[in-house]
Amino acid sequence: MTGRGTPSRFLTAVLHNGVGRYVRQLQRLQLVFSPTAPDARGARQFVEEAALDFARRHPGVVLYVSPRPCPAPLLLAEYLNGTVREELVASKNGEEIARLAAKLADQSGLDIIRIRKPFHTANPSVQGQWHPFTNKPSALTVRGPRLPPQ
Repeated sequence: MTGRGTPSRFLTAVLHNGVGRYVRQLQRLQLVFSPTAPDARGARQFVEEAALDFARRHPGVVLYVSPRPCPAPLLLAEYLNGTVREELVASKNGEEIARLAAKLADQSGLDIIRIRKPFHTANPSVQGQWHPFTNKPSALTVRGPRLPPQ
């Protein structure tokens, strides 16, 4: 926590993911819905039309479809770090559920919090961070005073 009272952290990759090879952090995705409930129509539509396409696009994710009596349809996402995220998909159509499933597949499972800086290094430099105007003349970057509109 910071002085603001909101949690924050530096920008990091999950276990340096992508340095050697990329490992998708979503492990399991489970769709729980009632086979007869009217608010689960979108979940049934997702199973009929988009579940196979989702499974083909994300071969590392195990997709479970559980038609059983339940009060509301749920999409349960289990990540490698042990996080379980539940999303209520009542009254959503199949396309919205497919977009939500793809969004969950692209996330890391970490909570969404404020990033302190867009960069972070374990070995800081005394020179500062490089940017395109580092060695350019200041005439390119400094503007004169603004003139009032006429």
